Amino acid sequence: MNTARSNLGGAGTQTAGLAFGGYVPPDSTATEEFNGSTWANNPTGLNTARNVLTGAGIQTAAIAVGGQSTILISQTENYDGSTWTAGGNLGTATRDLVAVGTQTAALAFGGATNTPGTTKTGNTQTYDGTSWTSVNSMNTARSNLAGAGTQTAALAFAGDAPPSPSTAVTEEYNGSIWVTAPSMATARNSLAGAGIQTSALGFAGGVPNTTATEEFTGETSALNVKTLTTS
Repeated sequence: MNTARSNLGGAGTQTAGLAFGGYVPPDSTATEEFNGSTWANNPTGLNTARNVLTGAGIQTAAIAVGGQSTILISQTENYDGSTWTAGGNLGTATRDLVAVGTQTAALAFGGATNTPGTTKTGNTQTYDGTSWTSVNSMNTARSNLAGAGTQTAALAFAGDAPPSPSTAVTEEYNGSIWVTAPSMATARNSLAGAGIQTSALGFAGGVPNTTATEEFTGETSALNVKTLTTS
């Protein structure tokens, strides 16, 4: 990358990636696009410099959500492949959260709602490209987690869930509620995630630092339950 930084946001695919924000120091607005080979700077960075944010979408239609500068940030910015413009605000300013889905159908969940990052939340919100709407919260409040999937079929795993600095808890979202799913083999926080609800990948992380990579297939998913009725 052209700008070395931590705690940045990302979106896109392996051959059309997007990286934005982060901590250099100071907080950064830098936006870079990846073509599968090299990173290129976009001269029009984020409107608000921030770190510990999250992102979702594709390289030409992404969102940057939440984060922190000197204060917590609730602002969302929408990216069209060229410039960032203001979108809707989160119901609660949040850092260390996760977003999945697309620019016009995103889901954001978890995170911390105070500046030190000690107040964890299970808040879950949907985004339509303009505004956020609160829906049912996760069962385990946590920050520094990872996620995968879409607005109506999401996966949340691991994170920082006091009193433990690391958890292996996994939950699935079906567009309405979160249900507990099989836990990861290695508890961790500050990890990365990718994929969809039934084919997800979780890798690296901390407390203690790990290089472990795990796959989730959804085969034993708590959501794979059918109710039969007779008449």
